[in-house]
Amino acid sequence: MKSRFIYWLVYSGMWLFSALPFRVLYMLSDFNYLLMYYVGRYRRKVVRDNLNRSFPEMTAKERLRIERRFYRYLSDYMLEDLKLLHMSAEDLYRRMVYKNTEQYLELTEKYGGIIVMIPHYANYEWLIGMGAVMKPGDVPVQVYKPLRDTYLNELFKRIRSRFGGYNIPKHSTAREIIKLKREGKKMVVGLITDQWPSGNEKYWTAFLGRETAFLNGAERIARMMNFPVFYCELTKRKRGYCEAEFKLMTETPKDTAEGEITEMFARCLEQTIRREPAYWLWSHRRWKTSKEEWMNIMEMEKERLKEKQK
Repeated sequence: MKSRFIYWLVYSGMWLFSALPFRVLYMLSDFNYLLMYYVGRYRRKVVRDNLNRSFPEMTAKERLRIERRFYRYLSDYMLEDLKLLHMSAEDLYRRMVYKNTEQYLELTEKYGGIIVMIPHYANYEWLIGMGAVMKPGDVPVQVYKPLRDTYLNELFKRIRSRFGGYNIPKHSTAREIIKLKREGKKMVVGLITDQWPSGNEKYWTAFLGRETAFLNGAERIARMMNFPVFYCELTKRKRGYCEAEFKLMTETPKDTAEGEITEMFARCLEQTIRREPAYWLWSHRRWKTSKEEWMNIMEMEKERLKEKQK
């Protein structure tokens, strides 16, 4: 009861806060940037290490410029995400422009669904409005990783479903997509694909100069359902305005080799980041272990299971 009361109290406060005009929110964002970067030093070591390792060819001054621009973007992103609680559909669609929707719609109709692989880049949370370019009755599916805090999880589900999004927890993805398919629904399945993968769902490849693990869930779903796969190219045009272009990677996923789709995503994302590095989430602990360390952990786990079975 107490937790629910706190949830509604926080939600009400956030809803009222999100009612502020963008110009006021950006004034607050400028102040928040100073606090986060210079006072709290939020994950400065993580961000700096990620940038140093990803761009060794750059000078320290160049990397520092990216670092500061990243923190300004991060501060804006936090408030822009919060603004979704109060943003009208008209305002969202004015600020988030979608490109190449003809092919997007054509292949959704032809195959009954498509997969959109999305990076943590620019205003990626604003993609919840993608249902606006779909036909009535078609389902914009958002796969998400549930948060540990039940009420915080509910808050983000509420935000992400405001514009018709159908939320599916990560562990139920295949089951829910099959269910929608059996109900005759056509769907667009959006999956964030560049976070550190849990469990054994890993595809390793060279990325920004390092062996990097990627989630392979989007590829597995695409091959299972034979849904065409798009890469979502995000471009931040200016403060509060973003563009999403859906680029077809493959129309026939079953004809691709194992790992090929995830590899294509990694290459597309690398190009996006190198084009404008400041708008990727460098504060993520993206490289938690190396491939060698992970392989050693797997070997130790196998040995532990063998001993347990004796």
